[in-house]
Amino acid sequence: MRKPKVYVTRELPGRALEMIDDHFDADVWHEYAPPPKQVIIENVKDAEGLVSLLSDKIDAEVFDAGPKVRIVAQMAVGFDNIDVKEATTRGIYVTNTPEVLTETTADFAFALLMATARRVAEADKYVRTGKWLVGWHPSMLLGRDVHGAVLGIVGAGRIGAAVARRAKGFNMRILYHDLAPKHELEEEFSARYVNLDTLFKESDYITIHVSLTRETYHLVDEKKLGLMKKTSFLINTSRGPVVDEKALYAALRDNRIAGAGLDVFEQEPASVENPLLKLDNVVVAPHIASASHVTRSKMAEMAAENLIALFEGRTPPNLVNPDVLKMKPPTRT
Repeated sequence: MRKPKVYVTRELPGRALEMIDDHFDADVWHEYAPPPKQVIIENVKDAEGLVSLLSDKIDAEVFDAGPKVRIVAQMAVGFDNIDVKEATTRGIYVTNTPEVLTETTADFAFALLMATARRVAEADKYVRTGKWLVGWHPSMLLGRDVHGAVLGIVGAGRIGAAVARRAKGFNMRILYHDLAPKHELEEEFSARYVNLDTLFKESDYITIHVSLTRETYHLVDEKKLGLMKKTSFLINTSRGPVVDEKALYAALRDNRIAGAGLDVFEQEPASVENPLLKLDNVVVAPHIASASHVTRSKMAEMAAENLIALFEGRTPPNLVNPDVLKMKPPTRT
């Protein structure tokens, strides 16, 4: 029996590739770096499915090259790299992998918060570079307390709520902003719904958990940063372009805010010439908030399950464009 052909843009952890191989004739990009777009275009010519990552630009050009493609199964929660509207118009299903990474990402957001507050990266460097010459001093590497501080959560979805749960354990006072109040957050964590300006003015720590859209591009700009306390910190584990990096660099350089913890950047991978990397009051990571063995394996398996479901005649469980159900499937050539 003929297996449908699919293209997988990266080696996947866990048993996801075994699941895919059981059901499909799969071509896999085995290099660590993402495939150039032209490679994706070449490999979708006869493919009926595509497994993608955030770094893969999937647009009309790709769809034109792959007229048989029925589904793009994304291994990520976000899907701003995919032209979903174009896919829907062509009857192509788009899926993602939500929920599974919620707790792991919240762990990492709080890890960045703690690391920036207590100057962990600076302290590590201080010891490794031989600057630790006095065993103990009352003013050595003084940081900021986390317990009892005010935490501002921008985007109170699953991940934002999970961060609030952690913050409650540190007896933090929680402010949040979202498109609408989340009464469950207020009941469970005594969180207070405020507008963005109030959140930026009153918070000691601000953590970002929004999707990247036209509305959220550079949401954190010079104006918002100007509202922050000189003693406050910004944490971003959402998407790099949500923060205006030039404005953030200026605020950090001039000590108008205390520090930042960044897992994401406007351009990824971030260049070593990025001025933010030159600042001691910034803790950085290479987009790894969901990078635990268990979570990444579950994400990959979820992408495989979405792919398999469609070809078994079922609606994929994590469909992000339900309007596609009203469309005709793509024309086969």
